[in-house]
Amino acid sequence: MEDWNIIQKIAIYAIPVLFAITVHEASHGYAAKHFGDRTAEMEGRLSLNPLRHIDLFGTIIVPALALLLGGFLFGWAKPVPVDFRNLRSPKRDMMWVAAAGPASNLAMAFFWGLMLNLAHGLDGNSFQMPMAYMAQAGIQINVVLMVLNLLPLPPLDGGRILVSLLPNRAAYTVSRIEPYGMFILIALIFTGVLTKIMLPFIALTYGLLGLIL
Repeated sequence: MEDWNIIQKIAIYAIPVLFAITVHEASHGYAAKHFGDRTAEMEGRLSLNPLRHIDLFGTIIVPALALLLGGFLFGWAKPVPVDFRNLRSPKRDMMWVAAAGPASNLAMAFFWGLMLNLAHGLDGNSFQMPMAYMAQAGIQINVVLMVLNLLPLPPLDGGRILVSLLPNRAAYTVSRIEPYGMFILIALIFTGVLTKIMLPFIALTYGLLGLIL
């Protein structure tokens, strides 16, 4: 796909990107509801409708720029509101609510892997190549989103999981990083450090998917 123009790439990546981000956010909401917080449901965000979750910058502009510039394809949706105080056991349940997003990306990567296998079986069918390319895009975006969100940096999901697992004093210290987390992440992106951190974990995830599929 390296020689495709930006319109062709958007046509292939649009559906995988929208659903990767939408299902990720909705999964947080469903998990929060399961553990006692209905904030997302009351605000109409407990939905798989992409329109409920689209963020103009994070869902459209950033992924389009990533495609154009050839970097990691990633983005984000409007965060689903979760009031951790409503969870039955806030510190413990926060881990499961946070983990639900990356877990959904892993499940979707597996789904797109099955679609890729199906496409390989459609030899000579006109749908074979578009389906194969879309499936490859679906695997890529979901693996990258899962690995990115599992980085132990608040406010990423991995940061919230870390806070949930640490003793109270250490958890409080780590949680204080959250207001600066996105600035740290942007710095890691522009210095190229983020790529070096993520590549081994992305390769490991691809390897595991290959063993399963």
